[in-house]
Amino acid sequence: MSELKAFDDTKAGVKGLVDAGITKVPQIFILPPKNRPESLDTSEKQFIFPVIDLEGIDEDPIKHKEIVDKVRDASETWGFFQVVNHGIPTSVLEAMLQGTREFFEQDIEVKKQYYTRDITKKVVHTSNFDLYSPSVPAANWRDSLFFSMAPNPPSPEEFPRPCRGILMDYSKHVMELGCSLLGLLSEGLGLDRCHLEDMDCAEGLGVVGHYYPPCPQPELTIGTNKHSDNDFITVLLQDDIGGLQVLHQNQWVDVPPTPGAIVVNIGDLLQASILFHFLIGKNEHNTFFRY
Repeated sequence: MSELKAFDDTKAGVKGLVDAGITKVPQIFILPPKNRPESLDTSEKQFIFPVIDLEGIDEDPIKHKEIVDKVRDASETWGFFQVVNHGIPTSVLEAMLQGTREFFEQDIEVKKQYYTRDITKKVVHTSNFDLYSPSVPAANWRDSLFFSMAPNPPSPEEFPRPCRGILMDYSKHVMELGCSLLGLLSEGLGLDRCHLEDMDCAEGLGVVGHYYPPCPQPELTIGTNKHSDNDFITVLLQDDIGGLQVLHQNQWVDVPPTPGAIVVNIGDLLQASILFHFLIGKNEHNTFFRY
């Protein structure tokens, strides 16, 4: 606990350790051998991560139905899929990645003003949201920046300067895509297109940027532990480095970084909402999402 607190009190995050020139991973980041990726069970199966093209979704009823079917199937069997031709301009995606990267690569003294563990704030810079949790085997090699963008976003002056020009535009596009995806998911369940949105599944929006600095001993730690997302859906923008994996049929499968693509992740809240909906008998359709 004293080591965790000493790290946290620097307000410099993992990037601060790297900037200080460390050559060994501190003990608080070292995963027990059983939790390291190379020790997890895998199989010899080869999988192709599902990619769904949204082009023409509102122009051709046949194409629309095909996309709904693909979204339903990917959600049932994977809980994840990539979407291309989703309507978010490449320039917006690139600007969001660049702004996030610039924030984390600023001088530490500039970033410190945003560093906090008060999750009620609308702008939060921290390293490991669960740093002090006894349930995690080790701290992740990762720093994070969180923005609460809906329903009540911060004022523009509250945004860090590197992200200030892009956050509102990016959030607007992501919210539009999120609502479109909720419509497709609703249709895939045999429900009215507006059903999930009417349940307020699109009421809130949090934007999180993760930064994984170069690691001197990457075999001893990990950027993000195995987890599921406690939201309705996650709309995830990867850079071109890769490293994201999903668990499918007891095998960790790489999610290839595809230029212009967005990764969609079915969250815990959506699964719980759908299951509750069918348990109380509002609809006889017996499909619900899992992963």
